[in-house]
Amino acid sequence: MPVVDVNPDELRRLTGHDEKDDEELKDDLFGLGLEFEGETEEGEFQLEFAPDRLDRLSVEGVARSLRYQYGDDRGVYVPNTNDADWTIEVDASVPDERPFVTGAVIRDVSLDEAALDSLIQLQEKLHATMGRKRVKGAIGIHDLTMLKGKLASEGGGNSIQYVGVEPDGDRFVPLDSDRELTPGEVLTEHQTGKEYADIVADYERYPAIYDDIGLFSFPPVINGRRTEVSTESRDLFVEMTGTDQWTIDKMLNIVCYALDARGATVEEVTVDYPDDPVYADESIERVDPGVDLVRPALSTSEKHVTHDRIEGLLGVDLDPDEVVDLLERSGLDATTEETEDGELTYRVDVPPYRVDVLHPLDLVDDVGRAYGFNELEPQYPEVGTVGGRHDRSNLEDAVRDQLVGLGFTDLLNFHMTNEEENYERMRVHPDEHDCVGAGEPVTITEPYSEDYTMVRSWALPSLAMVLENNTHRSYPQDIAEVGFAAEYDAAEDTYVGERHTVAGALARHDASYEDAKAVLQALARDFDVELSTPPTEHPSFIDGRTASVVMDDAEVGVVGELHPAVLVEHDLELPVVAFEFRLDALK
Repeated sequence: MPVVDVNPDELRRLTGHDEKDDEELKDDLFGLGLEFEGETEEGEFQLEFAPDRLDRLSVEGVARSLRYQYGDDRGVYVPNTNDADWTIEVDASVPDERPFVTGAVIRDVSLDEAALDSLIQLQEKLHATMGRKRVKGAIGIHDLTMLKGKLASEGGGNSIQYVGVEPDGDRFVPLDSDRELTPGEVLTEHQTGKEYADIVADYERYPAIYDDIGLFSFPPVINGRRTEVSTESRDLFVEMTGTDQWTIDKMLNIVCYALDARGATVEEVTVDYPDDPVYADESIERVDPGVDLVRPALSTSEKHVTHDRIEGLLGVDLDPDEVVDLLERSGLDATTEETEDGELTYRVDVPPYRVDVLHPLDLVDDVGRAYGFNELEPQYPEVGTVGGRHDRSNLEDAVRDQLVGLGFTDLLNFHMTNEEENYERMRVHPDEHDCVGAGEPVTITEPYSEDYTMVRSWALPSLAMVLENNTHRSYPQDIAEVGFAAEYDAAEDTYVGERHTVAGALARHDASYEDAKAVLQALARDFDVELSTPPTEHPSFIDGRTASVVMDDAEVGVVGELHPAVLVEHDLELPVVAFEFRLDALK
């Protein structure tokens, strides 16, 4: 979870509670769910944050929450905004991979060293969390007085342009540099450019923002030196680019609220998307052509939660007026209403900086924190229950103990894998439904990594990968795993057929089918099941040295000597015998 440095003196000043000593502040912060992790050399608190409350990634956001906790502020606060004088004109040449932009103008901000450090920290923490290391959203903050706006295409005022440029396009002087570089040169010669080069490496055109003077921002990599913000800056231009409009708009709201807390005035910016864009990839969801957005989008959202749900989850009796009071002390607005069936419900307005309120449970959490979780008294449930381990868990432990007793090293591998490891390298095709390890995979819609795109359908590929990574170790290597596997199953409510499996592999110079079968016979005897091993065929094993695992007349797995092609694929130079079967066969 993110750790943020907060100056306690700044916190006292922004909350208006100079009487609070450090220990009192730590207790109050813990009540918000912020854990004290230590102090910096300068005496700043290091606070660990729950990743949902991104509005608290700055001292301004923490101070806001404390003022609500102290009762100094109540209800939803939305800053007043001035009408837009600036426009961001989006050109159709903008890279398909990063089509969205948003922005705001900040007037009359007072930036001393502490305020500037807080702003920079907020920018970087938002990059690391909500911005997904700048991939999903990136923030650029500029000294407005150093920008020269072009005449806006419509309606007058000033404008800047968000465009796509060639890697060897216009030159500019990036931050922390004293010479002009093209965008391509930034990625190869500038330290920050090298760090974030992977984000735009596959772009045909690079994102760039121009004013009437020229290029001044190369998102998401680096800003230009010309518009660098300092303690002398009083008016700022905040721009953000990203892969979806919602994310960057919410990031912008958090920044605007932090600067508003410093006494600044927020001024709207118009985002002008092209009327007739021509995009190379029309599958990317975009803002409707020709739409003008006015940002920041400081509108509240509405959620509902029932009184019974609040009392049921918190375990306390609350008066409706008390619930409204607690919600207002959480920075929300609430009114009561009755549903058609007479159930008391709260209609709650959520401020624009709260990106975490997605469900009624989030509202219950706010009520609980305002009430004080330490004030809740533990209660025994009305239903008498006795805790204990699940039968399957006991069975898993028993099987592990037996395998360890037979000389195996017990493993715990990732349940996530990819199609190549799960199928191709084992010579298995997913359409072969009568084959152990086959079956339609349970895939991840938007995988974080190409290494983990699906849930494994069997455990033997995981063991093969372990052997592949341990060719430098001495032999014999006898390894086993009792683990999880799954495949697509339309008959299940979740469309996922889950199961637990037992897999083992013996790698040694004299390994044979009989060695693996002997292990199965020992397990069958220990768990009092009847075992038979009729011959079968399986693409991962050698024909004639492969058998089905049948326990109590049910076919539950496969055993045999791994095929030479599988061994070569995994760089194994010794014979390997292996088995895999369903755990529930040993019940």
